[in-house]
Amino acid sequence: MSRPSRSPLCAADIAAFHKSLSNWHRWGERDQLGTLNLVTPEKRAAAAALVRSGRVVSCARPIPTEPGPSNPQPAAHHMIGTHSEGWGGDYLALASHGYATTHLDALCHIFHEGRLYNGYSSERITAHGALELSVDALRHGIVSRGVLLDVPAAKGKPWLGPGEPIHPEDLEQAEKAAVVQVESGDVLLVRTGRFALVAAQGDWNPRERLAGLHADCLPWLHARGVAALGCDGVSDVHPSGIEDVRLPIHTVGIVAMGLSLLDNLDLEALAVACKEENRSAFLFTAAPLVLLRGTASPVNPIALF
Repeated sequence: MSRPSRSPLCAADIAAFHKSLSNWHRWGERDQLGTLNLVTPEKRAAAAALVRSGRVVSCARPIPTEPGPSNPQPAAHHMIGTHSEGWGGDYLALASHGYATTHLDALCHIFHEGRLYNGYSSERITAHGALELSVDALRHGIVSRGVLLDVPAAKGKPWLGPGEPIHPEDLEQAEKAAVVQVESGDVLLVRTGRFALVAAQGDWNPRERLAGLHADCLPWLHARGVAALGCDGVSDVHPSGIEDVRLPIHTVGIVAMGLSLLDNLDLEALAVACKEENRSAFLFTAAPLVLLRGTASPVNPIALF
């Protein structure tokens, strides 16, 4: 597939996206939900109507308790109740953000020029937690139509290479291959094949090189009305390919658009299910912990066919 010629983006283009793609005040001065406002009751009802076979697929990775290239701060899982105590009990402590735990970023996670989404001051993120845009604003969960775009499969290969960028035409190629179109209010899941590559060749440091969306996908995500974006990476390609801009999907997506991001999903079983069910759209749910003032939550996203 030949790529259209394009001028490379620069930091000034990303700065312009903060204005041209902004959803600030679109849903009110005190909005806490961002693009999840696009998930209407009608959208949820239509998504529920997609359930036909009853097949259920988790999109979560196991909580990472062992250190590794992508997990320098493993979760601490300690047993506080065993056979000796006469009951089973455990204690878990983890850092939700990073490149290992399947998690949902709250809209308070990223700042730009001292501001959060909707114009809130970054000073609202305090030592006692986030006083705006906390993850507990999503206590009712995300329930909508989920759409899987399997980018490497559309290209005829098992995975994208570390650092391989995804451009809008790649998303559209995957749409055509899946015979589906991303619509307003959808939860878009983008498979890069990261964990198939890890299974075949071992883990590496994803901070240096990781497949994901190029910044030129941002206008596409905005135009399609994507309510939440999930990926088996962290959505952003590493390196970004834009000098002095490291995480444009996070920065513009979260701060300007109010786009909820789901990082480190495991989309391998979902890709198999979509192939066997002969469809790439399904009922999607993800319920974060009700963590008051939290900046993220581990989640177990579920696809239901």
